[in-house]
Amino acid sequence: MAEHTVTMETTLELLLEEKKYATIRDILITMNPADIAGVFDGMEESSLPLLFRLLPKELAAETFVEMESDAQELLIRGFSDVELNEVLNELYVDDAVDIVEEMPANVVRRILRQADPQMRKEINEILRYPENSAGSIMTTEYVSLRPEMTVDEAILRIRRTGVDKETIYTCYVLEKDRTLIGLVTVKDLLLEQDDETKITEIMEQNVISVNTHTDQEEVAQMLSKYNFLALPVLDTENRMVGIITFDDAMDVMEDEATEDMELMGGMLPSDKTYLRSSVWDLFLHRIPWLLLLMVSATFTGMIITGFESALAAQVALTAFIPMLMDTGGNSGSQSSVTIIRALSLGEVEFRDLPRVLWKEVRTAAFCGTVLAVACFGKIMLVDRLLMHNSDVTIMVALVVCLTMVLTVIVAKLIGCSLPMIAKKLGFDPAVMASPFITTMVDALSLLVYFGIANALLINV
Repeated sequence: MAEHTVTMETTLELLLEEKKYATIRDILITMNPADIAGVFDGMEESSLPLLFRLLPKELAAETFVEMESDAQELLIRGFSDVELNEVLNELYVDDAVDIVEEMPANVVRRILRQADPQMRKEINEILRYPENSAGSIMTTEYVSLRPEMTVDEAILRIRRTGVDKETIYTCYVLEKDRTLIGLVTVKDLLLEQDDETKITEIMEQNVISVNTHTDQEEVAQMLSKYNFLALPVLDTENRMVGIITFDDAMDVMEDEATEDMELMGGMLPSDKTYLRSSVWDLFLHRIPWLLLLMVSATFTGMIITGFESALAAQVALTAFIPMLMDTGGNSGSQSSVTIIRALSLGEVEFRDLPRVLWKEVRTAAFCGTVLAVACFGKIMLVDRLLMHNSDVTIMVALVVCLTMVLTVIVAKLIGCSLPMIAKKLGFDPAVMASPFITTMVDALSLLVYFGIANALLINV
């Protein structure tokens, strides 16, 4: 008996056709905003405005934040001024900034026109900070307390102001000039026995913070390292201007990981999801690297051409070129991926380069030796005995195996050093990943191969 799967999208479309709006609303209010946004992404664009208007105001705002930028733009263009104002009033400032950054200029102007003056001011302040900095991803909505407050006064302040804050669990103790002097958690306040205890008596004074210009990737690493729910952001005068919460850090880590994967795959980073990227978008992001790598690969052809006489004298050498190049490329990729990850997590820095090189040399020696032994056995057993190739002599096998060891060593040294050098020069280490390193190692492995062949075979 055939199984029929009914998706949520199909269900909602049927209910829309039957105009059962109350039923749709009852279904949607039981769902998480992220799940609703996922369902909306699979719906016809013409259905989105009606579905969105069926949501309660607060749920609608939370869902709006989770939706793709294309769907957000579609809804904004269809909103009346009143509807847009209602959605904006329910958004946190950092979410509003994220939306503004994704919208075209005419939509941005309409958003800012409908936002209340305070939100407009805060959005403009955050937009002034450099892209990918702590200031660009922070929110200005946090709970601040005064040092002279009592526990009772602090709890009352949280009750009155906490509704519109990003988080209320961690509260920051500020002087009148907004200088950060400590922090206190709601847990500390609730468990304090004496309601008249001053905040200064229970606050933690050694507060870890970041500057508005700190790189967002470093901020995400700090939140992960210290297991904080939020991290305070200070300006150049050490005044507190906002916080970065763990959910923002998770978005940063996802974006950075995606960017690294794209660079390591030889593509320019893209902000669009795969299904929302057009063929033209994919072409533009892939062709620059392909052209660069194609041009750089011509060096491999030039090397082979330069050693035509050696190949003519020992035709058997030609058969082992792909194996040596692939082994070198794979060895270099292993090291580069390991080091790129270590750099991203802050496990190594440029000053550790000598230690990294020494460790990779020893690792490469072990790997190369094992590969060479296995390769020698394969050549003598398969190529010479089973395939009866008389051109494959013991000396040819020796040349291939020596090349194997040296190629692995060279590849791993290149694979570990290039990302660290790139990081030192201010580039993304992921740029020096598989495609780039493979191309370099291919050329070097051929030079090593033909050099050894000339020394042991041709000139003997």
